Amino acid sequence: MAEEKTKKSTLEIEGMSCASCALNVEKALEKAEGVKMARVNFASEKAYLEYDPEMVDEEKLAEVVRATGYDVKDEKERVTLDIGGMTCAGCAATVEKALKGTEGVYEANVNIATEKGTVEYDPSILTKNDLKKVVANSGYEVIGFEGDNREVEQDDDLRKVEEARWKMWGTWAFTIPIIAWMIPEMFFGITWPGQTIFNLGMILLAVPPLFIFGRKTFRTAYRAVSHGGANMDVLIAMGTGAAFITGPAVFFTPIANYAGVAAMIMAFHLTGKYIEENAKGRASQAIKKLLELGAKKATILEDGEEKEVPVEEVKPGDLMLVRPGEKIPTDGEIIEGRTTIDESMATGESMPVERKKGDEVIGATVNQNGLIKVKATRVGKDTFLSQVIKMVEEAQGTKVPIQEFADRITGIFVPAVLITATLTFILWLIFPGFFREIGFWAQDYLPWVNPELETFTLAIFATIAVLVIACPCALGLATPTALMVGSGMGAENGVLIRNGEAIQTMKDVHTIVFDKTGTITKGQPEVTDIITAQNYSHRKLLKLAAGVEAGSEHPLAIAILNKAREENVKPPEIKGFESITGKGVKGRIDGENVLVGSRRLMEENDVDLSGFIRDLNRLEEEAKTAIIVAREKEVIGIVAIADALKEDSIKAIRELKESGLKTAMITGDNERTARAIARKVGIDYVVAGVLPDGKVEEIRKLQRKSGVIAMVGDGINDAPALTQANVGIAIGTGTDIAIESSDITLVRGDLSAVVTAVKLSRATFRKIRQNLFWAFIYNTIAIPVAIAGLLHPVIAEIAMATSSITVVTNANLLRRVNIKPDYMKN
Repeated sequence: MAEEKTKKSTLEIEGMSCASCALNVEKALEKAEGVKMARVNFASEKAYLEYDPEMVDEEKLAEVVRATGYDVKDEKERVTLDIGGMTCAGCAATVEKALKGTEGVYEANVNIATEKGTVEYDPSILTKNDLKKVVANSGYEVIGFEGDNREVEQDDDLRKVEEARWKMWGTWAFTIPIIAWMIPEMFFGITWPGQTIFNLGMILLAVPPLFIFGRKTFRTAYRAVSHGGANMDVLIAMGTGAAFITGPAVFFTPIANYAGVAAMIMAFHLTGKYIEENAKGRASQAIKKLLELGAKKATILEDGEEKEVPVEEVKPGDLMLVRPGEKIPTDGEIIEGRTTIDESMATGESMPVERKKGDEVIGATVNQNGLIKVKATRVGKDTFLSQVIKMVEEAQGTKVPIQEFADRITGIFVPAVLITATLTFILWLIFPGFFREIGFWAQDYLPWVNPELETFTLAIFATIAVLVIACPCALGLATPTALMVGSGMGAENGVLIRNGEAIQTMKDVHTIVFDKTGTITKGQPEVTDIITAQNYSHRKLLKLAAGVEAGSEHPLAIAILNKAREENVKPPEIKGFESITGKGVKGRIDGENVLVGSRRLMEENDVDLSGFIRDLNRLEEEAKTAIIVAREKEVIGIVAIADALKEDSIKAIRELKESGLKTAMITGDNERTARAIARKVGIDYVVAGVLPDGKVEEIRKLQRKSGVIAMVGDGINDAPALTQANVGIAIGTGTDIAIESSDITLVRGDLSAVVTAVKLSRATFRKIRQNLFWAFIYNTIAIPVAIAGLLHPVIAEIAMATSSITVVTNANLLRRVNIKPDYMKN
């Protein structure tokens, strides 16, 4: 009878006001499928649960609580572990299984490519030390936790490559003489100087490659087996071990000496590991590059004196002096000076941007041509650069759904190979005639096939080949390496992938929905047209309008004043200023009455609009707000104001449609304005006059109608809709990137970043599919060939190492893909 699984958990309930509340929650939890026991304590505001983890999880239990009208306090903490000792996907699967099976752990993802584990856990049940023990008990070790010392991590990566290089060349120093000594025997049947010396030489030369340079392989294999697991090193250790044992055995039984072959297998194995470490380093270089971007020193002003300090010592409020050509040490606000700044590290945009007093600046960007004083606002882990690094690391710690299938296979792969190898050995002993027939057919094509050898030798030969050819490494590296490269490319181009699942979901998106204000448009009213009566100049009209509006704080007034400043028009002095709510303003300039406002204000003051009716109608059809300026009851002109489109909105939306995506707009603005904006940018489907809560329902309607939906918004009032969409894409601006409701965050404010995000997602998922295909097809073809005895163990090892190198190299080829919009290409 199967053992019944039970997991215990504690939820902290919010919103209970009496014992009956606790009883309601308790009853609801007890009715939930999979729950065996539920006790809710009103005094402690906690629910104590026992449940079947195969039927229900904590997220579903939290949903049950919320459905009763209460909430669950999120006690989750997230930590990234640097795990040492892992050598293949089987190791990662072992550690991940151990972590997931630990009470108090909500989720665990272990990435062999980055050698890190991302764990969500309940800090009231577990500590970081507990997690270290779990990893240790599974046969591996926690070297450190995220952010403990990232510089050390970089040095550690270099050390691993150097160590792998040393082992590779050390092994080949002994393996090359083995190959040279074996060639006469293999091709000409000459065993020089004699069989006994030859056999002893093979054994002695094989010892250093296996037990000095390859000792870590045997040590890791032993550790895995002693903890009840199996990994790639177990297969290599068994294969090379079995091959080496034939060396001494040759003196006692008629068997071929494969000791030299064992050394060759180890040499190719360690060569593959060296190339793989290099390739993995290239795949993970995004974070290294980001770390290198940061400034090391800062010049701060204390009592008027300049003082150079390490950037780690800068505190919020410190005044920093940044000269031309220097990196801005940390995020801050310019309080003096004007300059242009190269922000390409943040946005991917190569053109410098102008920054002046009052503007925010991003740490690690480069001040180009002006001396500025900057007040530090964010330091350490709160800076833009630190947030980006954290997001990239989190993205690399997540999994793409397609990887779940590969993970399931990886989890059973090594045990399945061990069973297959055992069966291969047994079948060769039981049915030697069948396999020899295959060998006689193949020996004309494959020079290493010799069906006339002893049956025991042939069985060993085939078994070793099966052990070394079948490795889950390619499967384990296929997805995370592509995700590492893709997330790094995104960070370099201002596209921050927060969730690996978004990459897979993005390929199925049918429609991209846009918010209007702040997404398609700039979100700031601007003067678009100035129409004057005869005998009135453009500047004179602007001067009068700005003079009256100078007393107002309305956004439309600010737009007129900004236009006046742009054109160096100084507003005249105003007297008797009065604001008429919802209609406009009025006042006296140079002794004359001036009205600035809507049609209604003019009509109420008997101002004749007949000469401007056509212009007013045209402007309103274009979704512009017409501000009429009248002097002593005579219209002297119109100032049109609109929330201007972002420069590339039309081009970006056109390219998205050309790539096969449908576009829609959901906005709280009025129908006429929304339709006018949609016509300009080429959006066909429009829903207007929708409040933030209503956007969620509109997204649901589109999902029912069209399927998978992506939503692009500013991440503030669009947060519910971003969460409801299958992929939420939040537009950040500069340092404001911590938008938790999105799957993808765009640092740039323009829509070209949306096109980049779509192209990046599609390209990354293509690489993931290619990698998984090659990983699967290689094992599918190679294992039957090895079972038949047609695959030389050395060639099997070369093929195995090549498969891992291939998927990592293919992931790195993603860098060649141009993910910028077509209209931005040179």
